[in-house]
Amino acid sequence: MTPATKISVIISTYNWPEALEPVLRSIEEQTDRNFEVIIADDGSKKETVDLVKLYAEKSSIPIKHYWQEDDGYRLAASRNGAVGLAEGEYLIFSDGDCCFLPDFVSSHRKIAEKGWLVAGRRIYLKNGFTKMALQNKWNFFRWPRPVLFLLGITAQCNRPFQFIPLPQSDQKRKIKSDKWEQVQTCNLAVWKEDFYKVDGFDESYVGHGCEDSDFTLRLIRSGVRRITANHTSPVLHIYHSRSIPGRADKECLNPQRFQALLESDRQTAVIGISSHQNS
Repeated sequence: MTPATKISVIISTYNWPEALEPVLRSIEEQTDRNFEVIIADDGSKKETVDLVKLYAEKSSIPIKHYWQEDDGYRLAASRNGAVGLAEGEYLIFSDGDCCFLPDFVSSHRKIAEKGWLVAGRRIYLKNGFTKMALQNKWNFFRWPRPVLFLLGITAQCNRPFQFIPLPQSDQKRKIKSDKWEQVQTCNLAVWKEDFYKVDGFDESYVGHGCEDSDFTLRLIRSGVRRITANHTSPVLHIYHSRSIPGRADKECLNPQRFQALLESDRQTAVIGISSHQNS
């Protein structure tokens, strides 16, 4: 990828402005400036809308806001809607509780290859550290890697060795080139042309789970290969409980939907980004 290639960073969110705010602060620290941000908002209330507007007005990075009605957990739909606003040729997906190291965008630019997706890593910040960081507005994403490594050694986060930029051969990065397992959309990059080739995320997935596996499997079936980005630029995942207030799944059918995909040879979404274009 050349320095002139524009990147779109898609950040999903729902009603947690306290976490989204440090994520937006970490955007401002990026060494690579040729990118835009699009917030994929699954129906947040006014506090989040106002926060995004504030940062959009003052940021040197273009920030757009895609908002949809709060009609249950519809992450796939919000991401497809956000991609519809994207001007970049390359898409990086993350979440509104994942902060970025200053070289996050530049690391993705360096590792990108045509016809390949990039599956990055995430590091979980522990509950106690998260509370202190949010309360004191620490810019922990700016801390030097040796300091972040010490967070892991002192049990304030997991996977400390991901902070060490160990050299990875091209062969090692591509050892899982045809595997969809354990790819997570909190740190996932794909060319926009490949995204549209499989019709984006499948909006028939409602509720938590499996939509990222569905998306990755369909991409691999379409001929896109996988690069595993270890020891480059992991995202820093802010601690939270697994349940989302007001969004408990009554009967989540996502596992059955994914099983049906596994038993087929389908490459495109049941309800994809084309549904936005046709509406």
